[in-house]
Amino acid sequence: MFIPNLLSAESGSEAIVRARIVIVEDEPDLRDAVAEYLGANGYDVTQVGSAAEARTLLETEAFNLAILDIAMPGEDGLSLGRWLRSKMPIGIIYATAAGTALDRIVGLELGADDYIVKPYELREVLARVRSVLRRVPQPSPPQAAKAQADGGRRLSFGQFQADLDGRLVTGANGTVIDMAKSEFDVLEVFLTRANRLLTRAAISEAIGFVEDPESSRAVDIRIMRLRKKIEADPANPKFLRTVRGEGYIFSLPTGDGH
Repeated sequence: MFIPNLLSAESGSEAIVRARIVIVEDEPDLRDAVAEYLGANGYDVTQVGSAAEARTLLETEAFNLAILDIAMPGEDGLSLGRWLRSKMPIGIIYATAAGTALDRIVGLELGADDYIVKPYELREVLARVRSVLRRVPQPSPPQAAKAQADGGRRLSFGQFQADLDGRLVTGANGTVIDMAKSEFDVLEVFLTRANRLLTRAAISEAIGFVEDPESSRAVDIRIMRLRKKIEADPANPKFLRTVRGEGYIFSLPTGDGH
């Protein structure tokens, strides 16, 4: 069972919670530079040089975000990311060499939240880290308890219930639907804008992407994965419908969604 492990520092009556980031990169100089830069910008950073070291570390410690180099000796970052997704809710940014578009597409299909292309600037890494962490829930224990007590924002569609604050989707008989952060991001956009036509540009903007051919492809991949989890027949969707040449619309009958 995954238990969030956030570093807290008390300042007066307020608790300052620093997001925990793990960097898995086999180039020591690059790894050190990224770790130092993110640490200087207020994050709690741990770094390792291989997927094997990361697996050992992540068996006992939890993080909010992982930055994974794809091309590493031994186990690659894509395989490690797939294992991470099966172990815990965590934001994932893949680092890939320039020109390897296939790696980026595969990474997005595996549930990555974003990617960065080498060589990259440290400011770009920081911007992407901030963007992903805004989409990854990081409640402190008191906040989580309050959200549970208040009931949070809950919406229903068909046999599914979506807890937008808890970022959890359940199906028939309360069965939890396994859903990556990136998939839930897209679902939340649709649920809060039901029965409205949304272009790819609008969806990209809502989830923090810059609209370009790569992000449009990323949106399509997330929608394809989402359909497999919430549609009885993904090829003929009931909820998440394509409007050819325009975008997508999430159809909810009047009175549904409460």
